[in-house]
Amino acid sequence: MAASPASPASTASLPPLSDRPRVTELRLSAYAGHRGSVLRLGPLTLLTGPSGSGKTSALRAYDALARLGGGAELGAVFADPVACVPERARPDAQHRRGFRIGCTVDGAEGPVHLDVAVQAEPELRVVGERLTADGVVLLQTALRDPGRRAVQAAWHTAGPAPVTRAPLPDDRLGTPLLPLRVAGKTDGQRRVLAAAEQVVVALRSVFACDPRPGRMREPVPTGSGRLLGGCDNLADVLWRTRAECGRRHEQFVAAVRAGCAGPVVDVLAEPVVGGVVRALLDRGDGVRTGLARLGYGELRYLALALVLFTGPGVLEGDPAGEVPAAPQALTVLADGFDRGLDVRQRAELLDLAARMCHRGHIRFVGSLADASWAAGTDGVTVVHLNA
Repeated sequence: MAASPASPASTASLPPLSDRPRVTELRLSAYAGHRGSVLRLGPLTLLTGPSGSGKTSALRAYDALARLGGGAELGAVFADPVACVPERARPDAQHRRGFRIGCTVDGAEGPVHLDVAVQAEPELRVVGERLTADGVVLLQTALRDPGRRAVQAAWHTAGPAPVTRAPLPDDRLGTPLLPLRVAGKTDGQRRVLAAAEQVVVALRSVFACDPRPGRMREPVPTGSGRLLGGCDNLADVLWRTRAECGRRHEQFVAAVRAGCAGPVVDVLAEPVVGGVVRALLDRGDGVRTGLARLGYGELRYLALALVLFTGPGVLEGDPAGEVPAAPQALTVLADGFDRGLDVRQRAELLDLAARMCHRGHIRFVGSLADASWAAGTDGVTVVHLNA
């Protein structure tokens, strides 16, 4: 399943790209239904195509890379790794099958490329990883001995020895482990560390979001105030965010007013019996509407708007905490971006996403079956997938 080149609707109004690490290309060399797919990503990217063209699997691959970049084990990332193997992939003489994914991360170090080969059968393990920049292989791993639970790694040194070799575990990526293994004494080692940091920061600044209205209608316990990917705990997050930034909350309320039926004076949460909080729309004149009364599309719209107005400190995830927030750009992944939305809601939400991405603090990758209605929006990159 191949992807046609990305087609920016308009990029003239976008400011120059900063040095914030950002994923600009997703490569699905052999993954699920994809073979040799290269998806080029802008600040706001919409993946479009018919059912079965691989939109959801592309977002899952991106999310998998993000979690691996945060140091997660393969087993925690790929619950069903065999489903990631291309259907027609034939096993080799040792009955091994697997998949290959990768990405390009732009930033201060220029384009840095990460490519990963994963064996799904007969057992899940990393069998190869390459980190390259400007034609130089900075890290390369390979499975030399299938009987050992390790891969042989070699990273760029540019000192008395051109590379350093050592074993790394085969159940996770080597790139996020490099700061623990590379001393940073030579220019080559410092280059490896800078490239690895650029990739890790970009991948860890990802939030996969798919609001589930059925779970948003009920009161929830107060907790961390960090929004879950399904937005189940939206009331708890509103309980926190409404008091933290009045100006941003006003902008959020204005967005809700534009996408929900009836008057909206405020969006808030209030405690109820049992130590839980519930979210409400204040209609004015003393009338308040609980989320249980809102429609499916209204709830998805409200949740996605909240995601776009918040940041890494509010969204449940694994941001690069050792790196200041300023160099990081949050990337939101939204499968079925327009699911359940009416014409007005999807237009308002896309306009909001475009405005937030234009500021440079957020990047957005969403999927939808038909993106023809979005083609005239400034700053939107549309990637067409073919079944």
